[in-house]
Amino acid sequence: MAPAYEIRTGGDVKNKKQSMADLKLRRLNELNMRLKEDLERPRIKVSEASMSLIQYCNTTRDFMVPSLWGQVDRREDPYAPQPSGGCCAVM
Repeated sequence: MAPAYEIRTGGDVKNKKQSMADLKLRRLNELNMRLKEDLERPRIKVSEASMSLIQYCNTTRDFMVPSLWGQVDRREDPYAPQPSGGCCAVM
């Protein structure tokens, strides 16, 4: 007949604690690596970025703002409804 209860050894608990410590160390190392990558990322000043954005907005035609750029020809407007030959299109 098999014994009703088994005697546990403390080795399993030690292994579990060690694996948890290894997991925490690995996560901290991964976080440290991501933070170092963020630190190495090239940065520019806010004033430079805003001037670049202003320049882009002033030189790039925006079809959604006709009050600033004037009316857009239907052939040039990517937001105009496309003429279709029927009620359905099969692709």
